[in-house]
Amino acid sequence: MTKWVYSFGDGLNEGRADMRNLLGGKGANLAEMAANGLPVPPGFTITTEVCSAFYENGRKYPAELEAQVAAALQRVEQSMGLRFGDADAPLLVSVRSGARVSMPGMMDTVLNLGLNDETVEGLARSSGDARFAWDSYRRFIQMYGSVVMGVPHHHFEDVLEQFKRANRVEDDTAVTADQWRAIVVDYRHIISTHAGTEFPTSPHDQLWGAIGAVFGSWMNPRANTYRKLHEIPASWGTAVNVQSMVFGNMGNDCATGVCFTRDPSTGENIFYGEYLINAQGEDVVAGIRTPQPMACARAEAGQHPMETTLPEAYAELLRVRSVLETHYKDMQDIEFTVQRNVLYILQTRNGKRTAAAALKIAIDMAREGLITQEEAIQRVPAASLDQLLHPTLDPKAERVQLTRGLPASPGAAAGAVVFTAEECEARAAKGEDVILVRIETSPEDVHGMHAARGVLTTRGGMTSHAAVVARGMGRVCVAGAGSIHVDYAAGTMTVGSHTVAQGEWITLDGGTGAVYLGRVPTIEPTLSDDFNTLMGWADAVRRLGVRVNAETPDDARTARRFGAEGIGLARTEHMFFGPDRIGFVRQMIIADDESVRQKAIAALLPFQRDDFASLFRIMAGLPVTVRLLDPPLHEFLPHAEAEMAEVAQALGKSVDDVRTRCAALAETNPMLGHRGCRLGLTSPEIYAMQVRALIQAAVMVEKELGKPIRPEIMIPLVATQAELATTRRAAEDEIARVLKEEGTNLNYDIGTMIELPRAALQADKIAEYADFFSFGTNDLTQTTFGLSRDDAGSFLPYYVDHGLLPRDPFVSIDRDGVGALVRLGVERGRQTCPDLKLGICGEHGGDPDSIAFFDEVGLDYVSCSPFRVPVARLAAAQAALATRQKAGQAA
Repeated sequence: MTKWVYSFGDGLNEGRADMRNLLGGKGANLAEMAANGLPVPPGFTITTEVCSAFYENGRKYPAELEAQVAAALQRVEQSMGLRFGDADAPLLVSVRSGARVSMPGMMDTVLNLGLNDETVEGLARSSGDARFAWDSYRRFIQMYGSVVMGVPHHHFEDVLEQFKRANRVEDDTAVTADQWRAIVVDYRHIISTHAGTEFPTSPHDQLWGAIGAVFGSWMNPRANTYRKLHEIPASWGTAVNVQSMVFGNMGNDCATGVCFTRDPSTGENIFYGEYLINAQGEDVVAGIRTPQPMACARAEAGQHPMETTLPEAYAELLRVRSVLETHYKDMQDIEFTVQRNVLYILQTRNGKRTAAAALKIAIDMAREGLITQEEAIQRVPAASLDQLLHPTLDPKAERVQLTRGLPASPGAAAGAVVFTAEECEARAAKGEDVILVRIETSPEDVHGMHAARGVLTTRGGMTSHAAVVARGMGRVCVAGAGSIHVDYAAGTMTVGSHTVAQGEWITLDGGTGAVYLGRVPTIEPTLSDDFNTLMGWADAVRRLGVRVNAETPDDARTARRFGAEGIGLARTEHMFFGPDRIGFVRQMIIADDESVRQKAIAALLPFQRDDFASLFRIMAGLPVTVRLLDPPLHEFLPHAEAEMAEVAQALGKSVDDVRTRCAALAETNPMLGHRGCRLGLTSPEIYAMQVRALIQAAVMVEKELGKPIRPEIMIPLVATQAELATTRRAAEDEIARVLKEEGTNLNYDIGTMIELPRAALQADKIAEYADFFSFGTNDLTQTTFGLSRDDAGSFLPYYVDHGLLPRDPFVSIDRDGVGALVRLGVERGRQTCPDLKLGICGEHGGDPDSIAFFDEVGLDYVSCSPFRVPVARLAAAQAALATRQKAGQAA
């Protein structure tokens, strides 16, 4: 018989931390903590396999599940000395989801399950507090009605807010037992009205309804959105955790909170968190009340830190902090409840953190001896390093501060104010920078938060939904800016006498919590010593080299600062668009007279030579791979009347003549047309000029610097051996002429891009004429799939959403198709030339998953955009370590 249910707590712990695929992260950690003697309320976990079976069998449960749940529930009753559904000593439980990876705020939770009109009276008697019992009951109805029965949450909130206004009550804790009793009646009426059925009074029915809701929520829109953003397969499913309730809302010797063993924003080794007296767990993350700090050191005037308010529970929490971090060897995110001064741990998990915090925690733990340097390298998600490269506010810039909240997620962002996730997404899709302003965020806002530059909330703390999700996404967030009044209907936010309307700009400083009017200038970040330490450790273990795609001096300098080991792609066509040279390019293309055409080409040569010389100087002896002109000529042609008139005047032609010539150069499918080496073969004078400029620049800079310069000439869009052989001979002839004129020698390489399927298939023959291959995976993806990257946005998202493709193949390489061609190109190229240098210069060169593949197939280097160079360095090290681990396991 399949085991579907695993118990934990009170000496019976059937799970372990390494069973997270079966029990989910929460269930596995609850069992592990209980086994280690930590104060965990007993309960049981329904496995992720039940979730899979639930969806595979038309939302029906396995036959043995009900009996296994009943047996596990009976064990909890015995542990607690309470009975589920008993009117005198009722056992209440929570029902929570728990996927194998943390999905904060994505899934639905129900607390206080088991209450009805009889058991609430029993709870009042056993606790001696009727107000607490009826408060717990109304919370249960509200959660159950929303999560299980689908009644919109705001209906309940509206009733409560109207009641509090009518009775001039500000805080929930001031509502009396009789008042909560009346609100319970109203809440049940809301359910019967909006759900079309009565609130269930049977605890058994409540339990199975909640279990079904958790499984159902695995496929709800906000869970799907989160999984898509974080590439979590839907097939993993979620577990369900049923746990005996402990109460943080029984009085002033009770509390609930969330804490981190280290600061999740900075990584400092300081106990960090928030709690609320006389509250339940959802109150902290919902941001309904602004929580208090844990430690005196973090408290400001007027605040009440847990260290002084509940000193015994705080001291126990410090002990738990040490035990958990030592056991898990990572920063922990802990949920806890204090009931009558007794601490209970409800959850621990590896805490979400900013990239800066991940970096510091990894370095510090390695230095503390908790983990090794290799583990530290693997602890920092390579893609998250992008967050370290975000701009910050220019300290010299003038600014007008509107208000201040909590610095919930670092960085600086400016944008137009919007008040709904939908508006945020719509404006961002048009290319606008936007700031999402909400009273508080909920999981329904995730898609808007992802589209926004930053998030501003008026409620909530550092562990609120807004803070946790924004940090995970790398978005700037200022939370709990309580002086702001948001009027959704009017589309305004007001602080004192100052009102900001939708569409007006504000700037957020996620490092200080400040909110400024208008757009404040930013500056580039400076990299910390910890960053340099981690990069040094990564460089010591990685095999792959890391170059940059750059053709401007600014990009090249930025890349060198980030540790690039050369230029893997300098796109010469980008150099042609400068205002001082585009006119000559157009004359070169349109001129009928060969002498005029040659004059235009000659005028371009010094520009190209200077461009190349700048790159050689910055790279100072590192390899510089220059791709000869690639796009079709029509891309450079004039389109506006004024531009056509300018070219016509320079050539002594009429505007009609220019227009006719431009029309003649148009192509039906230019991506597969007269471009790349095809252009170099039919107009060899263009490539000759570029090669001459490149070699002249290399010779000049080599003399200047007194060190060897390493130019690499890359010929694009080769499909046949003959194309490369002919183009190479022409280039070598031009190089020989230049070197003879200069009276010197120069080491250089000539290679090609492998960006067409035929080139990969013919790599053994093409390699006879190549010193190197560079896989152009952007075009290789386009030509392998037969789709245009520019047009794929209309259907690729549909493909990914519906499982037709696992991910966007332009973001992460398609291993089965495009990757197979890369692998084939590597194998066949090295059959001909074992020492053939191999690289990749598509956008995939900065994607960690793709880098792991390139390491696996044996490329020598990757090349990516400047700001992704640190990402690639770390990802290459992680790939090398993963390869070592596989080899060790195989041995």
